[in-house]
Amino acid sequence: MSVVADTIDWLADPAHWSGDDGVPHRLVQHLGYTCLTVAIAAAIAVPIGLWIGHTGRLRGVAVVSSGALRALPTLGVLTYASLFTGIGIKAAIFTLVLLAIPPLLAGAYAGLESVDRQTIDAARAMGMTELQILTRAEIPLALPIIVGGLRSATLQVVATTTVAAYIPGPGGLGRYLIDGLALNDYPQVVAGSIVVIALALALDGIFVLLQRLALRNRPATVRIAA
Repeated sequence: MSVVADTIDWLADPAHWSGDDGVPHRLVQHLGYTCLTVAIAAAIAVPIGLWIGHTGRLRGVAVVSSGALRALPTLGVLTYASLFTGIGIKAAIFTLVLLAIPPLLAGAYAGLESVDRQTIDAARAMGMTELQILTRAEIPLALPIIVGGLRSATLQVVATTTVAAYIPGPGGLGRYLIDGLALNDYPQVVAGSIVVIALALALDGIFVLLQRLALRNRPATVRIAA
């Protein structure tokens, strides 16, 4: 039989849809790692990006740092992190956080930089404080681009979390690829890849809707605080 037919049989086998090694359990693990990673990276990168975008300071440092983090080899960082944190989920989360920070950071400061300077000047003329300008004018106007950064980071983490299965400990959908290659079980590898792609496309669709929603609800004018 061909790999395609074997993959269809693998996906249709009820044994692969139950238990700790089943697709639903691995899918939940994969989503859990993704959500945890993006949440940690967002807590670090978004406030820094908003500060850079609002003040205009250290933009060059942010651009260089983001470029350097993007250039890091994921597998190399994962192996290196394992030497310090031990083999397990901590090394995987640390590596994925490093990967997720650049798009989140860039989305935050680029979003604020895209706001019309005349709008900010008008907000200052209305008597708004810097915090009010940030929260009531800049962030709402920049929200579609900030969500775009979140979208990019999430998709990168979903795809790269499969590599985290290279080290023992973390589960997730990547186990199908790593274990399948070790056993020359190519239908399992292809089936795992299909599930990862389907998950990435589903999340991408959700973020597209969120971006359109943010764009549609973006304020046309700046309102002064009550």
